[in-house]
Amino acid sequence: MLAGRRIVLGITGGIAAYKSAHLARLLVQAGAQVRTVMTESARRFLGPATLSALTGTPPATGFWDEPSPAPHLDLARWADAVCIAPATAATMARLAHGLSEDLLSAVVLATRAPVVVAPAMHSEMWSHPATRRNLASLLADGVKVVGPATGPLAGGDTGLGRMVEPEEIVAALEAALGGGALAGWRVLVTAGGTREPIDPVRYVGNRSSGKMGNAVAEEAAARGAVVTLVTAAEPPRARGIDVIRVETAQEMAEAVWSRAGAADVAVLAAAVADFRPVRPAEEKLRRADGPPGLVLEPTPDILAGVAAMHPRPFLVGFAAETGPVEGAVPKAVRKGVDLLVANDVTAAGSGFGTEDNQVALILPDGTLEAWERLPKRRVAARLWERIAELRSRGTP
Repeated sequence: MLAGRRIVLGITGGIAAYKSAHLARLLVQAGAQVRTVMTESARRFLGPATLSALTGTPPATGFWDEPSPAPHLDLARWADAVCIAPATAATMARLAHGLSEDLLSAVVLATRAPVVVAPAMHSEMWSHPATRRNLASLLADGVKVVGPATGPLAGGDTGLGRMVEPEEIVAALEAALGGGALAGWRVLVTAGGTREPIDPVRYVGNRSSGKMGNAVAEEAAARGAVVTLVTAAEPPRARGIDVIRVETAQEMAEAVWSRAGAADVAVLAAAVADFRPVRPAEEKLRRADGPPGLVLEPTPDILAGVAAMHPRPFLVGFAAETGPVEGAVPKAVRKGVDLLVANDVTAAGSGFGTEDNQVALILPDGTLEAWERLPKRRVAARLWERIAELRSRGTP
């Protein structure tokens, strides 16, 4: 959704400026053109060379240091969106009152592009009446404010005022820029690895982190879909996602089967345990009693249950392989899915717990489309583009 879009990223003088480098990287990976503007105080927290390396363009730092006679107008007119992350209390005050004594505030005053602001400050500053008035003014002016979040702050404190994570800011930019390719779609996503209890303490599980499923849900929400995420992992922080927490395969099956009939698309990315203990112990098993004899039984086949529904949503399954992804082709045909996403979880830098994934898409006729290794959010973006293309051809 950000491919080809022009983003001016403003960075102000807060400790959260270290996250701005990651945000710039995510924007570039999403295909955006990024130009950065640093305030004088921001340069005390983050080096300009870092942003130059990430974006390919040196950051603008002031009116008098740029080759253009009017750098604020050039940037304001170039931008499809302006994002300020972090936005300090002082920056919010300047923007709310239309001040333009530095390059960044002048860019905001001159632009007609959407403006996204990610506040970052101590809790006391965020709750101060002056900041609340400034926030109200910004919202009334149409500025999109994302966050802040509750968490660790500078100086060892904890509270409301932490800048939200870069991924959520990316989603806010996507929403601000519109496009809403999935607007009106009802989407069901599963994520995480289920846990099948052995006793009240131990369980049979797997190494799934839920990152891929979260990315799929976040990307769908960013594209305008109404998203329900059934997850056995920590859900994403992104707004606009209805989260249903589960733990076992049975709980996930019941949550999915009760909701799939109302969905347009179901993407079942969770790593569901194939087997569970028949009789979990009611009390903790003691080491002194020796190794327990575990008898296992199959868990519900959630994917097959959705595939058997009439009518059913456009169905996307995931297959974790420990070798060549071609081994998943028979599964794609057998399961009757509209699309199967397979990956080799033993491949370096791809799979469980990693930030990247290297997947292959398998169509119902067995055709395999191998993709290069990409960040999981980018995999999710390309996946939704492919789903939209296949649905437009008249697939269920």
